[in-house]
Amino acid sequence: MRGCVSIADQAIEKFEKRTARVGVLGLGYAGLPLACTFAESGVTTVGFDIDSAKIEKLSRGESYIGHISSDRLSRIVKNGRFYPAPDFADLRNCDAAIICVPTPLGEGRVPDLTYVIDTTKAVAQHLHRGQLVVLESTTYPGTVDEVMLPILGERGLRAGEEIFLAFSPEREDPANAKFCTRSIPKVVGGVTPKCREVACAAYRIAIDKIVPVSSARVAEAAKLLENIYRCVNIALVNELKLLFDRMGIDVWEVISAASTKPFGFTPFYPGPGLGGHCIPVDPFYLSWKARQYNFETKFIELAGEVNTAMPGYVVDRLSKALEARGKPLDGSSVLLIGVAYKRDVEDVRESPALAMIQLLESAAAKVSYYDPFVPVLKSRHLFAPMRSVELTQEALKRADAVVVVTDHSNVDYEMIVANAQLVIDTRNATAGCRPGANNVITA
Repeated sequence: MRGCVSIADQAIEKFEKRTARVGVLGLGYAGLPLACTFAESGVTTVGFDIDSAKIEKLSRGESYIGHISSDRLSRIVKNGRFYPAPDFADLRNCDAAIICVPTPLGEGRVPDLTYVIDTTKAVAQHLHRGQLVVLESTTYPGTVDEVMLPILGERGLRAGEEIFLAFSPEREDPANAKFCTRSIPKVVGGVTPKCREVACAAYRIAIDKIVPVSSARVAEAAKLLENIYRCVNIALVNELKLLFDRMGIDVWEVISAASTKPFGFTPFYPGPGLGGHCIPVDPFYLSWKARQYNFETKFIELAGEVNTAMPGYVVDRLSKALEARGKPLDGSSVLLIGVAYKRDVEDVRESPALAMIQLLESAAAKVSYYDPFVPVLKSRHLFAPMRSVELTQEALKRADAVVVVTDHSNVDYEMIVANAQLVIDTRNATAGCRPGANNVITA
């Protein structure tokens, strides 16, 4: 009989029959691809964002993220599957509210959960029986249980019986041609087993493989492990780069040789520092939480410090290379190639280029940049916006030094090596252009 069907079973049935309405809160690099994937899977998806300009642009089927095409957006807007909502009140009509908002670090590297808390409060205002709430933003273990649950609990609805609360970490990798939102396995942990069950049913609409775990805390910890694993290993090769430079050994050749071992070794590569929202931030989220358990994460914090110091190392190598050519850094013109945090994306969040620009300008160098993905560079780290210059032979010859910060695949590195007076290559991007060249230094 219908009266014996639990609220959880009713929610699961809605997701399985694809009659549910899914809301995604935060339409950035994680939220927008997820919203598109749900909409393309045949369910009505509502997108929420506090940036009204984003909502207006999406309503016209226009994308502001490079790997999400406007054609893709236009299709799901026109067929009515994706609806960018100007008002959070539309949450009352959503069966799922999936939160994908920033989780930055505040002063003293303390987790700043302002966006999570404010968004959870917005959801709570429109919370109703049978609704699923999921956090996807990377955070410390315990955020869902200790921060979100009490806020939602003020509505008097019981988690696991009347509402369902879970954590499922975003795993977006912009510009990855091999994996997309649908094909990346989805870790899902609930506050209760029923919460997990409902959340898994929701994600099965849009994701090929679901990985259920025993709790939201496990899911939160899994995301931190993924990113800290990368952070620590990148710090290792960055530190080895510093050592091997002093020893006169090419770290790139060392990594290439070590990579021939068919077992027990995974190659990681050095660079000018870490960027993006997750890897530079996540280690400090866990370190902060660990202190509540009277535990010091020395290894993890050291890795974060090593990576944070890399922009300074690159600027120091540049300064010494200029001095060897009779030019002080003060007054020299420096052209950066690439300011995005990774190859072939437009995202500049926490990019090491920002720290390098600050250091160079503090040393009175004249800084410009070229990045085909970032025509205008704006950041709280900069005094004023900067514009990408045209990459020409003349621009390269005028610069006292050219620094390859981001190795975009559509850059003519042969032209750079052929025309620049001095090249500092932090990504080994010029490896195929260097034979016979005496103007290239790897850093």
